[in-house]
Amino acid sequence: MDIFTAGRDFVRRDARVLERRLFATVFEGADPQGVVDALRGFQNADGGFGQGLEPDKRCPDSLPLDVEVAFDTLLAAEARDEEMVRRAADWLDRTANSDGAVPLCGPAVEGYPRAEHITEWTYQPGINPTAGLVGRLHKLGFEHPWRDRAGAWCAAQLADGFPEDAHGLHEALEFLEHTDDVDLDRIRDWLPKLQWFRADAADPTYGVTPLHLAQTPDSFWRPLFTDAQLDAHLDRLIEDQQDDGGWAITWEPPGPAAHLEYRGIVTVGALRTLKAYNRL
Repeated sequence: MDIFTAGRDFVRRDARVLERRLFATVFEGADPQGVVDALRGFQNADGGFGQGLEPDKRCPDSLPLDVEVAFDTLLAAEARDEEMVRRAADWLDRTANSDGAVPLCGPAVEGYPRAEHITEWTYQPGINPTAGLVGRLHKLGFEHPWRDRAGAWCAAQLADGFPEDAHGLHEALEFLEHTDDVDLDRIRDWLPKLQWFRADAADPTYGVTPLHLAQTPDSFWRPLFTDAQLDAHLDRLIEDQQDDGGWAITWEPPGPAAHLEYRGIVTVGALRTLKAYNRL
């Protein structure tokens, strides 16, 4: 069975409704409104997103991490719902500190099953996820007072230096893409210093790879990497497809359902990347 068919069958069999509808939109021409409709089940009355949209915590409360996943899903589906995004941005505005910064999660997660890495460090407002959320609102073409306030804070923070971990830099790049302050050489030199950056395609451990930063050939950050680097990671991505057609994850979610949900997310993501690079 070929890569795409095996991946499709995994999504159809084991992924949750949201990823099945996203797959149908991206690969089968389904109406992106179906993705918006599926996302509605994760949006709370306060406008934020929760309900375990990001599966590493089963907390129903609205959290910035879940808002980020919602924005990513809309972008992947090329779907737009102004009211949905406005309510989420309003929630971010109310949740942020005086500078506009937000944390990934909050103490509400402590009452629910969660992965081991969802601890107090995720309660601190920071570039991760603030910069990523600002960048995604730019990609969605959505103007909002919180976007401007938080963007000014992000610019000031990044003027003093880049984050020291790959997740933080990934979020920073989402923001910097929409500014005039881009120094590719400086960023390229910083990559080897990052914790959790997996430059070597042969490394099987958890990490952020060049394909996470340049998900498509026309990505703003594609010039950070050589063709050989990207080809090696694309080869590895193909090699990592499991016998059941899905892709594995390299961390431990809070339970079997969350594990399968995350595999659905990364499988659709892997297929999207391979499609973008003409590898399907």
